[in-house]
Amino acid sequence: MSETKISKLFTELNQLKWSVVSKGVIVGLFAGFVVALYRLGIEFATEKSIEIYEFLKHNQEYIIVWIVVIVVVGLLIAWLIKCSPESKGSGIPQVEGVVLMGMKMRSFFIIPVRFIAGILSAFFGVSLGREGPSIQIGACGGDIIASKLSHNKLEENYLITAGASAGLAAAFNAPLSGIIFALEEIHRSFSPNILLAATTAALTADVVSKTIFGLKPVLSYVDIPALPLSQYGWLLLLGILTGVVGALVNKFVLVSSKVYDVLPAWSRPMVALLLALPFGLFLPQVLGGGQNLVQLSETAQMTVGVLFVVFIAKLFFTTSSFGSGIPGGIFMPILSMGAIVGSIFAQTLSGFGIPASSIAILCICSMAGVMAGSVKAPITSILLMAEMTGSLVHLLPVAAVAFIALLTSDLLGIHPIYEVLLERLVDKSHVNKKHDNIVLEIVVEMGSDVAGKKVSEVNWPTGTLIAGIRRGQKEYVPNGDFIIYHGDYLIVLSSEHELETMNTCLNKLCRKN
Repeated sequence: MSETKISKLFTELNQLKWSVVSKGVIVGLFAGFVVALYRLGIEFATEKSIEIYEFLKHNQEYIIVWIVVIVVVGLLIAWLIKCSPESKGSGIPQVEGVVLMGMKMRSFFIIPVRFIAGILSAFFGVSLGREGPSIQIGACGGDIIASKLSHNKLEENYLITAGASAGLAAAFNAPLSGIIFALEEIHRSFSPNILLAATTAALTADVVSKTIFGLKPVLSYVDIPALPLSQYGWLLLLGILTGVVGALVNKFVLVSSKVYDVLPAWSRPMVALLLALPFGLFLPQVLGGGQNLVQLSETAQMTVGVLFVVFIAKLFFTTSSFGSGIPGGIFMPILSMGAIVGSIFAQTLSGFGIPASSIAILCICSMAGVMAGSVKAPITSILLMAEMTGSLVHLLPVAAVAFIALLTSDLLGIHPIYEVLLERLVDKSHVNKKHDNIVLEIVVEMGSDVAGKKVSEVNWPTGTLIAGIRRGQKEYVPNGDFIIYHGDYLIVLSSEHELETMNTCLNKLCRKN
């Protein structure tokens, strides 16, 4: 490639940041509005499911009628999933597959299927959250807008990532968490352009969300006293416990998916809806995502014995709902299980110096710990707790538990749940087969195989063309003797049909193993 073409490439990349800022605002408006509608629908349906089961409990002659409804709706949901397989499950692995591996996402199909199947499922009280679908809906918004306004594959990926960020921001009134989640989980690397796109989209979506739902945090915690320094020692034990619980959740999710795999695809949603029936009749506290369980746990309205039963029920109900492939997420169920574990921990050790006033803060720490142990996104977990509770006072104990849980989960050999689910989704038939040249931007991490080496010393994937290297504000056209340092951004040219292989190999080289 000539220096003139490379210079033109750098100019286009520099101009790209202003393009993604303006388009990020459009993505945020679109995603914020659509996700807010989805959130309203899910909340309404979940509330109605509680009323329906209460009615059935006192009018048992209608249970047969309800079972017939389950069969019909289950078949409808199965048909919708067949029409749009990308709408199955959480939606987060699908978005990662699009951004990282070049998989295709039929956005115009996904959004209506997410709405219809997700809201229909919520009427039966399935233990699923709105956050995963909201992230995918936001990403679809970014994809739709990119298809109309963008002519650059790199910018398209930025806008999809921005949409995912906006989706989480609108789902939880948590713009900072949406921004960090886009970097930590979706794109899995830092780039100024990604940050700009995600920030503008998330903040815009948050404005839309707050206009509709108000300024109140999703979890309306009352004023919680700070955790005394004398009780910080308990955080080590809580971190280990929540790391184990996070690992347990992942194991149950994967086992449940394998169990459902032996059933015909048309029957899986029906089975999940039938399993919701006994929970709705006898333990309605576990219905829906579990926001109510968080409130019950932090106020210690249930004894340790009852909490333990509720935890086991929520774990089984969540994994059986998610494993079926019904469109729905596991963010909120994971957080609710974390809150239950925190309440059990605090109440069990109340005789060892943990006062009742510390139950709420330990629940918050536990939520971050279980999420970090399962999703392996500790920074998002920490910020999400701050934004959902409306307080930064407890940042230190929350962070301590999150990182101890992450370490525990790593020592147990647990892989991030979305990464494992993505591996199951990868299929060559879903990867682009075009031969158009695209640009990849890869950051070099400290301790990676590439850091500190000359360009000629790296065993690059076949066909790799390092068109340029950005170091701070300076841009270089490297030769074989150019030394790569951590923090550099590699500008790589690839063809679309090699995107998956190229991106996977480069990320292995440029990230710390």
